[in-house]
Amino acid sequence: MKFKKIVCIDKTKLKPWAIEELQEHCEEKIANYTDYPETQEEVIERIGDAEVVFVSWHTKIDEEVIKRCPNLQYIGMCCSLYDGESANVAVNFARERGITVTGIRDYGDPGVVEFIISELVRLLHGLGEWQWKEMPLELTQRKIGIIGLGVTGQLLAKCLLPFGADLYYFSRTRKQEWEEKGVKYLPLEELLEKVEILSIHLPRNTEILQQKEFEKFGSGKILINTSLGLPFDEKAFSSWINHTGNFAIFDGDGKKELSEKTEKMECVITASKSAGWSAETHERLAQKVMENFREFMKEYF
Repeated sequence: MKFKKIVCIDKTKLKPWAIEELQEHCEEKIANYTDYPETQEEVIERIGDAEVVFVSWHTKIDEEVIKRCPNLQYIGMCCSLYDGESANVAVNFARERGITVTGIRDYGDPGVVEFIISELVRLLHGLGEWQWKEMPLELTQRKIGIIGLGVTGQLLAKCLLPFGADLYYFSRTRKQEWEEKGVKYLPLEELLEKVEILSIHLPRNTEILQQKEFEKFGSGKILINTSLGLPFDEKAFSSWINHTGNFAIFDGDGKKELSEKTEKMECVITASKSAGWSAETHERLAQKVMENFREFMKEYF
């Protein structure tokens, strides 16, 4: 059996082989958009009477969209799905209406960690426009904190340990296996006071640093954000970055919600590209998205 209509409603970055496989399950030619809809009405128009939709993290499929697209049976998120609160799809609402929603995880982490290490080394050694301290510094014995010890945070810790960095972490749950490897747990406020460098790895719509936390973090520090969105209050960040010796590093995704004014502030280092979009990332993304769809097909038919 086949679905009548399958739509990739934006630039999902699915590989050609994945689109070809999807076509085998669709009566009509798949509508594979390579841009991003600008309005909710355009999202609804693109979905129309489709039963199956694939979407990147750029486009919202909210409750109103779901209500107005009554044929939906499956929403394949070509992006991370941690929970309903941080998702760009109204996951819980969709599931209540009998729509299967799947997402993926752990597909772009190596590229993100490579970006963090490379940009940090450039800043410590003065290999780019900026140098953090008067003398170049190594990662050795640098006090580095990681907020969010999920897959990306763990991979970062794994890469930093051989350099002899002094690692600390804060997470909603303790990670005993990583503590045994030498990554020390600290409550958030203690972590901020202890470390020189802070790398944040949190789901979208998670704000953990406000004015009080930035005051604890203090001066002469480096903040790194590769999370989707801003895990901090921008006004408080703008005040903090003006302190002597403070630097911030963002990849293309981490900076997306920064205002233009903040992005152009001195000592804010940004990349134009997302760190997680390598050729290998694209392949992993497609494989995981299609694995989810195949499982759905087994149950649906």
